[in-house]
Amino acid sequence: MEQILNEIKVVFTDSTINELLKSIKQQSSISYTMHFSQNEDFFIQIPSEIFVPQLPIHHDIRSNTPANSYLKLIAQVVEQICILLPELLEGLIYFFDPAEILKPCFYKLYKVEESIYLYIIRIDLNPRLLEVSVKQSGSNDITASYYTKRLYLESELIPLEKIITDNPSLPRFIIDQIISQTWIGETGRGYMVHGIWMDTDLSKFFSKAFIPQGKKIYPYYPLFCKYKTLCGFVPMIGNQGRKLLLPLFHKAKIFFKPHIPKIQEVLRNQKFSENLNEFKEIANAVPDEWKKLLQNFYVISYLNQYEQKEYQITYENPV
Repeated sequence: MEQILNEIKVVFTDSTINELLKSIKQQSSISYTMHFSQNEDFFIQIPSEIFVPQLPIHHDIRSNTPANSYLKLIAQVVEQICILLPELLEGLIYFFDPAEILKPCFYKLYKVEESIYLYIIRIDLNPRLLEVSVKQSGSNDITASYYTKRLYLESELIPLEKIITDNPSLPRFIIDQIISQTWIGETGRGYMVHGIWMDTDLSKFFSKAFIPQGKKIYPYYPLFCKYKTLCGFVPMIGNQGRKLLLPLFHKAKIFFKPHIPKIQEVLRNQKFSENLNEFKEIANAVPDEWKKLLQNFYVISYLNQYEQKEYQITYENPV
């Protein structure tokens, strides 16, 4: 897969891995918990270990086709997930991203009324050495092999403008970019120049407007800015999470679209705050029944065994 401006393109898929995904059988869900690391990376904790073999670190980004040996290793991981956590990948299709070979990707399309949404999961297989049991050390060319009870994920809903299927097995997804510009400017001088974007402030604005006032949510933003559009973050895996958040996400996209120019103009000059008059005005216009859909979760912080701060998300009666 490659992202080109407003486009996400599937450049390669694998029939063997997709057959594994099709073979997933309905089973009783195992328990899992949802967390963020100290660096705000999302992961789910499962009771059984998954083994991740040594994987190649390098890949020529100009090549859309991975080596067969690589695909066999990814298939090993996928097979374990299909057994231990079948709902995570049920109904999804695998694709390869040349720029992120340590993040196997999976997708599914959804339609709500006349809108189309792309659901993507990326599983991050980079070994976090303090958190895993290493079986074999890595090198400059291959990762360590390891056992882990943590699966790091990106789990996103992305609004689409259209789908191009010149090659049906390798579709191109054109993103519905409702935000014209998130770049604000630069700071610093010389080699220390840094760009400034409003993506984080937009994410806070979107999420806070749909959540009861005063509720602590950091670092979980169910509605966030990415790809110059409004995206949805799905922490609960499988159909359960999508069933809860997809209808709400659809409402949020339609609601925010006419307000985007005003929100952009405000955040171009000010950092986000719940005290902004523009935020109060827009948040007050969100129907209370919509906000109730995101009131039954809470986020708590704790220290892990290495004295690092982490966060756990818990939903109460999610469906």
